[in-house]
Amino acid sequence: MPSLDLPSSSSLRHWPAAERPREKLLARGPAALSDAELLAVLFGTGIRGQSAVDLARSLLGRHQGLRALLSADRARCLASPGLGPARWCLLQAALELARRHYAEALRAGAVLTSPGETRRFLTAQLRDRPFEVFCCLYLDNRHRLLAFEELFRGTIDGASVHPREVLRQALAHNAAAVILAHNHPSGVAEPSQADELITQRLRDALALVDIRVLDHLIVAGPDAVSLAERGLL
Repeated sequence: MPSLDLPSSSSLRHWPAAERPREKLLARGPAALSDAELLAVLFGTGIRGQSAVDLARSLLGRHQGLRALLSADRARCLASPGLGPARWCLLQAALELARRHYAEALRAGAVLTSPGETRRFLTAQLRDRPFEVFCCLYLDNRHRLLAFEELFRGTIDGASVHPREVLRQALAHNAAAVILAHNHPSGVAEPSQADELITQRLRDALALVDIRVLDHLIVAGPDAVSLAERGLL
């Protein structure tokens, strides 16, 4: 029986048209492509001895999956054979475009009536960040979104959160309520004693000017823990 394996050439031009990632995407849509094929479309070309698909498969194997590849730090990525600065920039740009695309769904003026919607938005924004990010959703008295801002960035261990700056920004947006959020790069979403303490400090500071803290969400990977649901607000 003749072999059904694809040619070993490093050029996708020698592949059957129906198997080339770009043509496959045009004919069947992006959902029909594997992770490696989607990466190959981004890369465009491979390296000596490897097609774009082979290179993508190698990178996915080396990093044990797409999520780990996209969230790996620059030094580790650039240590991967075939993944130089140009391809690393492509991956980061694609990831940021996805975040911004999702952010537009929660545009200014949207009413936050669903805790699930807020969770999905914040998870998309904060998961897999290599450093801690503290951010705020500013809402009017009808819980319509006024703005979303990243206020503080830290290391893998934490971010310094300054209540004065949170208060200043809330007043600048004329907010009636805020939702606080930050991520745990450790991958564990459980609130720490420090998380509870800063939540209480921010709640008390904002209450002085009649601004309510509706929730504080902690994101770690796909999980998000609500301090309001835990009775910690």
